[in-house]
Amino acid sequence: MDRQLQAFGGGVAVITGAGSGIGEGLARHAATLGMKVVLADISLARIEAVAAEIRGGGAETLTVETDVCDPAALDRLAASVHEHWGDVRLLVNNAGIETLGFSWELSAADWERTLGVNIHGVIHGVRAFAPRMIASGKPAYIANVSSIGGLGMMPLQTSYILSKHAVLSYSECLSMEMQLINSAVQVSAILPGLVATRIFDDAKSSPADMAVQHRGLMHGMLQDAGISPREAASRILTQIADGEFWVSTHPEMTAEFARNRAAHLSGLQRPQVTPELLAILGKVDGGANT
Repeated sequence: MDRQLQAFGGGVAVITGAGSGIGEGLARHAATLGMKVVLADISLARIEAVAAEIRGGGAETLTVETDVCDPAALDRLAASVHEHWGDVRLLVNNAGIETLGFSWELSAADWERTLGVNIHGVIHGVRAFAPRMIASGKPAYIANVSSIGGLGMMPLQTSYILSKHAVLSYSECLSMEMQLINSAVQVSAILPGLVATRIFDDAKSSPADMAVQHRGLMHGMLQDAGISPREAASRILTQIADGEFWVSTHPEMTAEFARNRAAHLSGLQRPQVTPELLAILGKVDGGANT
């Protein structure tokens, strides 16, 4: 906690997707560090409810209804934050959505929305905030939420998985760009594992029975085995404060995914549907659903 206080205490935190899940957990935890917390979300009602509770604990908050698919909305968010509180210490591009189904069955609108939130929301969040963070010359932190899925493969979650691979790759390149200009801005990629969020509650799925069943199984897995968003937030901010690029809620799981991915790529292995994967998908074989 001392390292977190040193890194973040008294600063301004901007968190997208702060109305629920990991974003809400990060907002609440940032407030305990004495940060001024900006909560951005497409649902104003959600962030106002969270902000009211945070203010009850004595922290200062700002709520801004924001659709991260809209670059202009992120520009307005950045301008509003700068006007109210000046320099940003911590930016977490957290907003994300899940969409399930066979990739050819998802509509064009489904694809655009998923990639718009999960990829463009991160890119334009950085574009809107980074110039002022760099220009201040002060230590600051940009953290982009990928996923442990950004190290793997999962059919029926194709749009989500590819978006998280993209966020991870973008964050790696962004970190190198900050190094090229000797910026004091640190970049981290967050790879959450099992966290008990509502992402599958809100997920859109194609009509395919398999997609609907997979959604239910994944929801149950998160609720049964996932850590709380508050615990996830504490682990995340500890690692960011420690200067880590790779930030994980479940380090051992992340390491296992990374080893598997490295073996897959180094061996140029063909993607395979394994018995373990079939179990996750709720299928006993390549045919009928269980």
